[in-house]
Amino acid sequence: MSWSRFGSAMMALAVAVFGWTPVAAQQAPVRTVTLQEAVEMTLRNSPVMVQRRGQVDISESAERTTIGDFLPSLSFSSGASLASTERFDSNTGVVVSGSSDSYNARLSSSLTLFDAGRRFAARSQAKSQTAQAEANLVEQQFAVTLNAKQAFFDVIRLGENIRVVEANLERAQQTLRAAKQRFAVGSATTSDTLRGQLEVNQARQAVLQVESQRRSAMYSLGALVGLDGPVAADSTTPTAATPLTMSDEELVQLAITASPAVRTAELVVDANDAATRVAHAQWWPTLSASGGLTWSNQTASFSGGRNSWNTGLSLSYPLFNGFAREDANERAGVNLRVSQAQFDDARRQARANAQRAIDAVRLAEQQITLSQEAVAVAEEDLRVQQVRYELNASTILDQIASRAALVQSELNLISARYDYLIARAELEALIGREIQ
Repeated sequence: MSWSRFGSAMMALAVAVFGWTPVAAQQAPVRTVTLQEAVEMTLRNSPVMVQRRGQVDISESAERTTIGDFLPSLSFSSGASLASTERFDSNTGVVVSGSSDSYNARLSSSLTLFDAGRRFAARSQAKSQTAQAEANLVEQQFAVTLNAKQAFFDVIRLGENIRVVEANLERAQQTLRAAKQRFAVGSATTSDTLRGQLEVNQARQAVLQVESQRRSAMYSLGALVGLDGPVAADSTTPTAATPLTMSDEELVQLAITASPAVRTAELVVDANDAATRVAHAQWWPTLSASGGLTWSNQTASFSGGRNSWNTGLSLSYPLFNGFAREDANERAGVNLRVSQAQFDDARRQARANAQRAIDAVRLAEQQITLSQEAVAVAEEDLRVQQVRYELNASTILDQIASRAALVQSELNLISARYDYLIARAELEALIGREIQ
């Protein structure tokens, strides 16, 4: 027995007895996800989404600090000291050394009574920034959802493409068999069999290419949803084109009034308007109240000691601070004007983008209808050419051309259907809500 046969026999024995499978033959199972699972997993694992959620948390924390500006500050301090002292004793005529102990504790508080509305403006600014961060989160959520849908639909589309090219391979093999049969009886030339074989080879290459594209798409989907390895898309996901429930005018109006991009630009205007009021408040004086309690003792004991308290009002107004107030007001005014211009531009862009997205949806709808008609025509044309070829009324080139037209028509129909789904998802990402 040769070593190769001995090795094969031992491997077969290991599989039969221990259920062991060679590492090369072990393949990780491919995870299949639905569209909803793909979207949820992508939203959960997207680094951009984690960043945007963190920005919302930071904005909410900053908003809480503006509430603290309305509350009095409270601080506590304590201390102990030991100092050496020297004195002249007149009775003995010598210098006597000693020490002096001191212990104290202080509780103090202060509150701003008047600041020309600076705290209210700062709170309004913080609330606008929180709402802005939330709008950015919604906008990014739909952008990530769009990416997830594109990757998911790409896997399904390529799966349908595989079925088309495999069917084309089967038809090419049937044509080759027919050409060989006709050649055997002398009703076809060698050129027919050669061209038939060439078509079979090209059809096999098409199958390999589409399979390779689908594997790449599955790995891309896996990376997007946060899984190692390829991820398959659930082929039972409904992919039929459903008509829009809103009119074009309603969609455009929704885009220019409530889309995340427009909403974000509007909140930037509100935040900059509040920042302008904060800057204007620097021209007014600030009135504050303060108070405190102090306890001190010469010994480390809570009994005895001296207590004292203090309270007061303070008014501060910087007469000159190196033109800092003027600079702050100028910057705030410029930022406000810029944000207003950006808000107007965002509305115009939202209108243009909404119309573009709606046109893409309408175009995809028409392409689906035309592609369906083209597939029906191409199927009938191929049937006629097959009959004519069997009757020796046409050449194999006519049948090859008809088959190529059918394959292209079927691929165009698949592309049109998924172009519609992507165009619809882009429209939903633009307006910031799902269209039922």
